[in-house]
Amino acid sequence: MTTREILSISTGRATSDGAGVSLTRLFGGAEPERFDPFLMLDEFGSDNPDEYIAGFPAHPHRGFETITYMLEGRMRHEDHLGNVGLLESGGVQWMTAARGVIHSEMPQQEHGAMRGFQLWLNLPAKNKLDEPSYRDFSPAEIPRMTLPNGIEAVVVAGQLCAEGVSQAGAVQRTNTEPQLFDLHLPAGTGLSPQLSDGLRVILYVFDGELLIGGQRLVKNQLARLSDQGELALSTSSGARVLLLAGRPIGEPIVQYGPFVMNSYEEIEQALRDFRDGVFTD
Repeated sequence: MTTREILSISTGRATSDGAGVSLTRLFGGAEPERFDPFLMLDEFGSDNPDEYIAGFPAHPHRGFETITYMLEGRMRHEDHLGNVGLLESGGVQWMTAARGVIHSEMPQQEHGAMRGFQLWLNLPAKNKLDEPSYRDFSPAEIPRMTLPNGIEAVVVAGQLCAEGVSQAGAVQRTNTEPQLFDLHLPAGTGLSPQLSDGLRVILYVFDGELLIGGQRLVKNQLARLSDQGELALSTSSGARVLLLAGRPIGEPIVQYGPFVMNSYEEIEQALRDFRDGVFTD
């Protein structure tokens, strides 16, 4: 039996985005093909309001999807389509920018912790200019399950199959088959999620430490795994892990800031559309 192996281990880099929100960019920018269909993963987390209070004022996106998973805190979304949503602790915002969305994400708190993740998921060329859409998921709308061995899982997207049980997530996508799980493994437990061969698999340990086929990952380490075989996770001391998996698109990726297309000509068109006020027509 083949098992998935760790191909690379990395840690993120401290940066800021929006109007000065402090965050850690776990991957994104250079060599996006390595993580296809995922383009970027940011982790934000602070109890200092100076590091998040300015938020993300109105800005555009085209050509991909954004997924925000809030662990702690409150953030308000508004966009040019008229959507308004409040993202709270344990909730998820899933936005398909596609042809174009102009939106803002602003904190709805002046103190306390704000912590979570934002993931960018690419769209195939055939869907990049589709109609945009937006959906807020309250914590109650996101499936949570406790496995027989005590492992807790939040199933945001895809289908978690492990330990003889199966749970569909809140979101399903046929083109990229995204799987997004928040896994909490108590000390001395293990898990073998069933993932189809060919899926790109990424693990990020944001608490504790994890063993993958004998290799150890510690807090704040991200691993990209091989695309074939079984996946075996275990921990001696406990871990909380974000598991990402998705079907690579295998198309050219050309990114310019918040626009992700397949060619420089399409990027130039996106810039013209935004400049001329026809970006979202």
